Amino acid sequence: MPHEPADQAPDWIRPVGSTGLSVSALTLGAGPLGSMPENFGYEVAEDAAVELVEAVLQSPIRVIDTANGYSNGQSETRIGQGIARAGGLPGDFVVITKVDADGADYSGERVRRSVAESKARLGLETLPLVHLHDPEFHDFDMMTAPGGAVETLLNLRDEGEIEHIGLAGGDTIEMSRYLDLGIFEVCLVHNRWTLVDRSATALLAQAASLGVAVVNAAVYGGGILANPQGGSTSYGYRPATPATLTAIGELDALCRAWGTDLATAAMLFSRRDPRIATTIVGFSRLARLDVVLASAATVLPEDFWHEAERLLPAQSNWLDFQPAPAGS
Repeated sequence: MPHEPADQAPDWIRPVGSTGLSVSALTLGAGPLGSMPENFGYEVAEDAAVELVEAVLQSPIRVIDTANGYSNGQSETRIGQGIARAGGLPGDFVVITKVDADGADYSGERVRRSVAESKARLGLETLPLVHLHDPEFHDFDMMTAPGGAVETLLNLRDEGEIEHIGLAGGDTIEMSRYLDLGIFEVCLVHNRWTLVDRSATALLAQAASLGVAVVNAAVYGGGILANPQGGSTSYGYRPATPATLTAIGELDALCRAWGTDLATAAMLFSRRDPRIATTIVGFSRLARLDVVLASAATVLPEDFWHEAERLLPAQSNWLDFQPAPAGS
């Protein structure tokens, strides 16, 4: 398939809503950098992770996404080491991180500690964008109470500790409740805007109506869309439905018929959507950098996308599907 260098595409650098930040169409997802074999199935050596960070800082990719809780802080630590080895963060580069609970503690004080820990590990005086991470696993009233996690994140922005605040999570129903607060500038959603799942349809529309930028993550559904013949039967970290598995097999065959691969199509599905500020792609091996950039520069014809759309599983197979109440 035809392609030109990714960074020469006119939409490679994009605004992040109204934040004033600019990002590349692709973001390095740094979850694997801290070495999480329980999630990704392999170890990542410290030197290899730091080397990758250095390479990304010099690449067309201008964003890294991480979180306080990834590998108990090791992801952030290794990013900070890479930044230090490179002689500092380039002026056009954005590091995004997230505040995380400490066990069940998602108090306002915990949010303050999380930001302080992230700044120390990354070696940054101010964090440009910080997400409230996985709030759906905690009580909404507690999170939004005076002095709680949400208010503290706002206070940290007002105090200049962070520049912009975002929301990062999975369950789109719960995410919508947080967006309704009208305070978040960016929304990160994972596994729910992909070739086989459109659970985020309403959330994307809500974000657009509020002027909230959207970041799309886990476009491979936890790995199965990157390696459809690898034997996995999970999508979005849970067992995939038979219809989803059938669709993935048919999409894989469609991609091969068009001379591409499913991983490329899965990433391009998000990358070509003008509503998505940036698409997060997680990888930890330096050799993957050029592969990902080549995939990002690939152009697939509209006829391919029309055929792919016909293979979308029914809504009942999507992660956030909620059946109508009986008798409704």
